[in-house]
Amino acid sequence: MPLSQLLDRLAAVEPTDMPFISVYVDARPDPHGRDHFEATIRKELRARAATYPPRQPERESFDRDIERIMRYLKEEVRPSSHCVAIFARGGEDDVFEAVQLDKPIDGHDLHAGRLPHLYPLARLGDEYRRYAVVLADTNSARLFVFGSESGGEAERVSGVKMTRSSVGGWSQARYQRHVENLHLHHAKEVVEMLDRVVRAEGIERIVLAGDEVIIPKLKEQLPKHLAERVVDVLRLEMTASEREVYEATLAAMREQDARDDADKVQRMLNAYRSGGLGVAGRRATRAALENGQVEELLISATLERDLADELVARARQTGARVTFIGDPALLAGVDGVGALLRYRIGAEGRGKAA
Repeated sequence: MPLSQLLDRLAAVEPTDMPFISVYVDARPDPHGRDHFEATIRKELRARAATYPPRQPERESFDRDIERIMRYLKEEVRPSSHCVAIFARGGEDDVFEAVQLDKPIDGHDLHAGRLPHLYPLARLGDEYRRYAVVLADTNSARLFVFGSESGGEAERVSGVKMTRSSVGGWSQARYQRHVENLHLHHAKEVVEMLDRVVRAEGIERIVLAGDEVIIPKLKEQLPKHLAERVVDVLRLEMTASEREVYEATLAAMREQDARDDADKVQRMLNAYRSGGLGVAGRRATRAALENGQVEELLISATLERDLADELVARARQTGARVTFIGDPALLAGVDGVGALLRYRIGAEGRGKAA
């Protein structure tokens, strides 16, 4: 299940009397290649369980959920997974959801309450948004999709190789025209492949990489809806490993994220100041979320966990996008929270930044 769908399902969960357990496991092996998280997670879960009275429905539900969680961790975790998130609650409205991600978290995070703890999952989804990379030369192309979930090389395209010896006595001009036509055809095939994957997977950002001959031709063939998604152009060798491609392009994504963060916060502040489609501060932002007005929630990555959980859940329930602002200074003047709005309600709205 895509991460966005899982977030929406969990955000829609209604509270009951049964405890809801959220577990985030740092599943990376230690320097010796061994996993030690199972014993740690069981110990921490039992400590949480002990806070409920024995032989009561809440305690019995918690104990059953511990066994479900530990069974999943023992039997289902892939060696390649760096983070495992599990959400469980017993009772009539039974819930058990699990997702494994390639991207790590720093340390385990356990939470027991009335509702799922969504902040870490939402932040991972925002920090590692899916993007596509086209690595091409004049004869071949590799397409990668990277994100918080499993990713890597998705498709390949191979063109027709051509040498002077294969065309006999052709003139230089005729040979050159033929080569240009082959390159153009290859570029069109690559763009068609990219378009198909972008549409199928909802990709919002693209990086082009390759040699100086094919990149201009790819740019010429990109339709407007793809050209607008290109955030960077890099020089990479076709023999680059998947890891090398990922590391080089992730740096470009981080730089783009920082530019996007600053731009979104500035747009929100300008709209708030002018009484337009923006609110700032916790009270005004919470009210706008409750009214379903929020188009995009802007939230400091350093905001306290309980408040962040509440705001993220409300945003997902009303179809609002959530963007975590990495630089806390950008939202420091409005208490770490703001939003871009879909609409305003009457004369309400300028809100107070508190």
